[in-house]
Amino acid sequence: MKHINRLPFLLIVFSALAFTSCNNHAPGKRPKLVVGIVVDQMRWDYLYRFNSKYTHTGFKRLLREGYDCENVHINYFPSYTGPGHACVYTGSVPSIHGIAGNAWYDRDLSKRINCVDDTSARLVGLGTMEGHVSPRNLLSTTITDELRLATNFKSKVVSVALKDRSAVLPGGHHPNGAYFVDGNTGNFITTSYYMKEVPTWVNNFNNKNLTRKYLDQDWTTLLPIEQYTESTKDNEPFERSYAGEPSPTFPHHLGKISRGHPDVISYTPFGNTLTLDFAKAAIEGEHLGTGASTDFLAISLSSTDLVGHQFGPNSIEAEDCFLRLDQELGKFFSYLDETVGKGNYVVFLTADHGVAHSSDYMLENGIQAGVYKVDSVIQSLNVYLGDKFGQGEWIRKPENMQLYLNRELMAEKKVTEDELFSIVRPYLINSKGIVDVIDLKNLATTQVQADIKMRIANGYNLKRSGDFQILYEPGWIENYTQGATHGTPYAYDTHIPLLWMGWKIKHGHDNNAAFMTDIAPTVAALLHIQEPSGSIGKPIVTVLPR
Repeated sequence: MKHINRLPFLLIVFSALAFTSCNNHAPGKRPKLVVGIVVDQMRWDYLYRFNSKYTHTGFKRLLREGYDCENVHINYFPSYTGPGHACVYTGSVPSIHGIAGNAWYDRDLSKRINCVDDTSARLVGLGTMEGHVSPRNLLSTTITDELRLATNFKSKVVSVALKDRSAVLPGGHHPNGAYFVDGNTGNFITTSYYMKEVPTWVNNFNNKNLTRKYLDQDWTTLLPIEQYTESTKDNEPFERSYAGEPSPTFPHHLGKISRGHPDVISYTPFGNTLTLDFAKAAIEGEHLGTGASTDFLAISLSSTDLVGHQFGPNSIEAEDCFLRLDQELGKFFSYLDETVGKGNYVVFLTADHGVAHSSDYMLENGIQAGVYKVDSVIQSLNVYLGDKFGQGEWIRKPENMQLYLNRELMAEKKVTEDELFSIVRPYLINSKGIVDVIDLKNLATTQVQADIKMRIANGYNLKRSGDFQILYEPGWIENYTQGATHGTPYAYDTHIPLLWMGWKIKHGHDNNAAFMTDIAPTVAALLHIQEPSGSIGKPIVTVLPR
């Protein structure tokens, strides 16, 4: 029998297998679609507080199939919607990306401006609202920008939300579309920064008039009301009623209270349903996830925030909103399975901030809390400063828990910032509910707890932030005598969920410390693209495939 040398043959086989293995994990291989979901005002503990009542297809599917980062915090202050969405998508903080709040006092214009204000851009679509909106105030690129750049703009990016800032900031500077709701009509619109007119698929969606359909019903509880054992009783003095309703109780007659006010949809769980309906229309209208390059769909679910502000986090309304969102997420994930294909997309779900308990709820249960009525205090402070330095509006504006000084008046009266601070600080810290007042230009030498100092520094933008920072005691909130709000550097406002599911994401969880700024770098690592230009975060390595 003739001897055959098998060595060359085996080398060829092993080389082919090695090539196939390397090719399956090649750096250029990406999912067909990335879906980023930001749930507005979702504290981390909501994943578990309502868990027994969630379905197996929504939040529980994320926990069962995906990877749960359980110790993720916001690493700047103040914790609001605009900075939150900017941070998730830039991997950066207000000191760098420039979104110093939902709004700030513009010293050049001498007025308060929205974080996405742009007088050169007008609203576009089947709406009647007036406004000027664009991403020009955002100083860093986003992960969505970087995906477009990495693929020579072959990847498509679409961003959708009820709120303008929640659509505009995640979409970045060069999306294929960023759409938000016109409060006067309930239609999805956009801005001339992106396009002269909305695509046909957007008009077709608006013509279905789904906003009116969802508002022509009563909001009743999803489950029998006695099963809402995680919440307070249905009618607490710290809940706010809808305009036109005698009490904040179920059922809420939406058809009656929303006549002429389509924006009521945002204050109900059906605003989230509408947003996910539109997200599906965007996938179909833009053919997302069907091309040769990875596409990105950014979704912000805003109704949880507005319901939380209205009724507070311990209300039956807030719990019902999350139970309904859980069901809608389950339907949406099933839709992605059917259209894009299970394993062909990756989802991350997080929040832009948490929320404090209503102060009356805390006091009722023997826990320190309170409401600081900052506007009336500043009026009194201006009178007090007038007695010291001469009459005038020494404090221009309280915004983002910061005070903006009247620099023109200071120059005229020859009063320095240090002189004002020497009066303002003792005046305010004598007030109940204030821990300290900090001169932001001297933050480095201020005796503040290190983690909080880091958050203040990250949140301070030299050109857009105020001069003095007010630091409240835990449990204290500004102005909200009913409902609830957020914004502080404390855990109830900063501890957010972060879950990943889908393409190459293994099941698991960890309690390693991570920050909101780490989300965009992790997406960049998954896609093998450059992180955003202002990013300061690091990839969460436990999420990444090995």
